[in-house]
Amino acid sequence: MASFSEAYQLKEKLSKQLLKKPGIHAVGVGLHRPKSPRSGAAVIVYTDKALTANASRRPSRLTFNKNGKKIMVPVIYKPTPKIRSHALAKRSFTNRIRPVIAGYSVGTPTASGTAGLIVSGRTGRQKYIFSNNHVLNETNSSLYSATLQPGGADGGSVPKDRVGRLNRFVKLSSTKPNYIDAAISLPIRNSILSPRYALVGVLPGYVTSYRIGDKFKKVGRTTGLVSGTVDSIHTDVKISYEGYADLGTVTFKNQTVIKSSNPISLPGDSGSVWLTSKGNYAAAVNYAGSSDGRMSIAYPVQWAMQALNTKVAQPTGTGVIKKIQVPASKKQQYVRPLTPKQLKGIRVLRASKKSK
Repeated sequence: MASFSEAYQLKEKLSKQLLKKPGIHAVGVGLHRPKSPRSGAAVIVYTDKALTANASRRPSRLTFNKNGKKIMVPVIYKPTPKIRSHALAKRSFTNRIRPVIAGYSVGTPTASGTAGLIVSGRTGRQKYIFSNNHVLNETNSSLYSATLQPGGADGGSVPKDRVGRLNRFVKLSSTKPNYIDAAISLPIRNSILSPRYALVGVLPGYVTSYRIGDKFKKVGRTTGLVSGTVDSIHTDVKISYEGYADLGTVTFKNQTVIKSSNPISLPGDSGSVWLTSKGNYAAAVNYAGSSDGRMSIAYPVQWAMQALNTKVAQPTGTGVIKKIQVPASKKQQYVRPLTPKQLKGIRVLRASKKSK
């Protein structure tokens, strides 16, 4: 039985080379047998169906040396459609809503995604709309982007539906690994935002960690209220941003895969935020998914809060940060906060004000 630490070490050794191969979309760490948590860990490889069908020809276990000892780790191949960012499309939660709350359509004049959270600065005074960079930023640059609710793909237009403008964002890179797809929008006035989440209400705050097998729920502009299970973490994944800012395929490091038997991440759900099933704490930020919608690609919401220096907003201040105590012996089973080195490498840029 392989430990999660051993599976993570093997993933780190394999990921870079495997992701160069056509048909392999992501490499992460999950349970060897999901229905038996005590079965230990495995490296999970998400591939095209054709490659998965030939899995019998591939090693079901791989070995590496650790301190002179041979360590054997199971490798599981899972059939997965191509993964892409999820902005645009038309379906539910596309209506105009005032004040703006999380879960509804938001975007630019050319695209729609989801308002993931209403957040605030550390003092709680100034509120912002939180979503993905590719939802709130038309060009992946510091140029002005108007924020509309509903987004442009849902009939939103300037000036009638303008609720704010791009404020800060993390630029996506096509040449080096990314960690988050995140941005916040400054509202035209605080009162146009309400710190609530559709169908849920006021959120208590956000969690600092979660683990494989945890159950989540979320409201997205397209799929509405859905639920899913954390299938793998520490997952390195290739995302197609075709049609956005000439990015092409973008690589992300140590992401979370959430799966369901039903669609949970479709075009327009980008920016929606997964909540813990119990307690309604913000947990992970959805920004992409498989073409059939049954797989969500997300990252820990704490990473965005760390980078943007924000918290979940509440009517009278800010929500709590629920610190999850991670046993030292099980740390590889849980997502981790960004290290100081990783955080330093994430550049938060400020968008320009509209030129006169």
